[in-house]
Formats: sequence, C-alpha cells, structure tokens
Amino acid sequence: MGVLLLIPFFLIRFGLLSRLNKEAVKRAAYFAPLLDGERTAYWIYQVSNAGIIVYLLFLKVKLTPSWFFTAGLVVYLSGLVLLGVSMVNFAAPAENGINQNGLYRLSRNPMYVAYFIFFMGCVVMTRSLILLAIVLVFQITAHWIILSEERWCIQKFGQEYLEYMEKVRRYI
Repeated sequence: MGVLLLIPFFLIRFGLLSRLNKEAVKRAAYFAPLLDGERTAYWIYQVSNAGIIVYLLFLKVKLTPSWFFTAGLVVYLSGLVLLGVSMVNFAAPAENGINQNGLYRLSRNPMYVAYFIFFMGCVVMTRSLILLAIVLVFQITAHWIILSEERWCIQKFGQEYLEYMEKVRRYI
C-alpha cells in the first residue's frame, strides 16, 4: 500500500511538468557540474532516492484512525500541493531563465522543500523509522546538490542570481 503513496508524486513530478513544459522536464533532470565531495553526495542522493521508492513498495500505511494517520495525511497532502505548485512555477521561468515566480519568491528550492515534506508525510503514515533514516540521508545529500546548483546559477546568471539569493532564502 505504501507504493500507492508514490503515484500522485510521479504524476505531478513527471506528468504535470511534461504537460506544462517539456523543456522544464529536461531542466528539472539536469544536475549542475559537481566538485569532488559533491559527486559522493550525488551518488548517495541517488541511492537514497531509489531506497525511498523501493522501501515504500514494502511498507503499509496504517489506516487506523489516529493522530499519526491524520498528521501524516496532512503533511503528505501538503507536500503534494507544494510539489504541484512548484512544478507549475518551475515550468514558467522569467525571460532571463531564473525562476522567481510563485513559490520561488519565498524559496530558491521549493521542489526540494516539497519533496522533504511529502516524504515526511510518507514516514508518518507508514510509521517507519527506517524510511525516516533514508529520507534524512536523502535530504542531507540534497543540500550538497543544491550547493552545486547555486554555484552553477551564479556562473550562468551572474549578478542577477546573486541579487536573487540576497532576497530569497535557500529553503524557507
């Protein structure tokens, strides 16, 4: 049953984004050039990402009425909504190529924030400490990916991106 939690995620992440802007799918899949330590983080990120997906195949959602289920459902749905909105915003960057619309006015990385919230909802709904550990590793290594993306954005967009960084926080 845990695998069912992933269906809306994939529909939003890939289906919605490809319907909105096929070029945005390519941009979302692009990883900025990595330095030495970032390469290690990248591989741990990819393995933990796969681990989350595979492990959810074997987990069950505890459907019994409880605060765990209710809290998990609220967090899960919040993550899906944030992911959907961030995909819509990501699909329509400004003419200069920098996303500064919608959630990108509040966070430079709303997709990563949405992933974390979504996966935490899955953790609470499945009550899995192992999934929690995998999600935390995923999120920690995502930070290194984000640092490489920021370095790439500074190189590509220059002063405009530096000004954006001054106005908008990395996460929330």
